[in-house]
Amino acid sequence: MNIAEKPIAAILGRRTSTGDGIHMIANSYRKGFRIETHMHREAQLVYAAKGTMQVTTPNGRWLVPPDRAVWVPALSEHAIDVLADIEMRTLYFELDWLRREVRSHSLEAEFVVRVSPLLHQTILALFDDRSDPERTALLLRLAMMELDRAEDSATFIPLPREPRCRRAAHIVLADPTADHEIENLASEVGTSARTLSRLFSSETQLSFKSWCQRARIVAAIEKLSTHAGVSVKQLASDLGYASVPAFSHAFRQVTGKTPTEFAGKA
Repeated sequence: MNIAEKPIAAILGRRTSTGDGIHMIANSYRKGFRIETHMHREAQLVYAAKGTMQVTTPNGRWLVPPDRAVWVPALSEHAIDVLADIEMRTLYFELDWLRREVRSHSLEAEFVVRVSPLLHQTILALFDDRSDPERTALLLRLAMMELDRAEDSATFIPLPREPRCRRAAHIVLADPTADHEIENLASEVGTSARTLSRLFSSETQLSFKSWCQRARIVAAIEKLSTHAGVSVKQLASDLGYASVPAFSHAFRQVTGKTPTEFAGKA
C-alpha cells in the first residue's frame, strides 16, 4: 500500500497560521468517520477537546479519550478512527520550528500524553481567534513544556510486525473480550503455540497473556469514554471478568487506577 503525504493545505477546517512554522486546524468529525493512513511532512499534536478517537501507526494502536492527546512525528504513517463525535484541535509543527524551539528528543516517536487542565486550556486558547503573536508564541512554548513529560502508555496496544503474529493480534482485537487460547490462535495463523508466544514477547515486549489483558483493558477504557453512565459492574461482565474486584485489579495493573478513578479523571 502506498502511503501518501497529505499537505496541510488540503485539510478542510478552520485554520490559523503563525507565519513562522506553526499551523492550527480545528475540525469536527462524526462517530464512524475514518481518516485513512497517511503522513505529513510536519509533526503534529492531535487533541480531541470532546469525544474519543483511535490513532493507528505501524507500531501500534493508541486510544485517545478526551483527557489525552497524541503526538505524531513528521513523516510517520497514521490513521485516525472517530469512536465518538469529536471536536479535533490539531497543531502542526514545521521541522525548522521544532529544531529551533524544542530541546527534547522525546518528540522523535509517537506517544500519548495525559492532557492536564493547563494543557487543555492552552490548546483551547490557541484557537480562540485572538490574533496576538506574542501571546500565541507564549502559549505554544507553554504547550511544548507540558508535552515534555513522561508518556502515558496505558491506552497503547503495541502491534507486532511479524505477519503471523500480527494476524493473531488482529484476531484478538476483533473481539478482545473472548477467551483466546494461544494454541487455537497459533493453529489459525499457521504456527505453533510456542513460536507465537515467543513472537508476542519479542515483538511487543509483553507476554501473550499480558498483551491480551491490555487489549481488554483498552476496550474497557473505550467504553468508559464513549458510553456515558456505563456501570463498572456491567463493564466487568461485558469484558468477561468473573467479578468487579478481578476487573478492577486488572484495570489497575495496566492504568495505575481503578475504573472509577480513571472515569472520573477522564
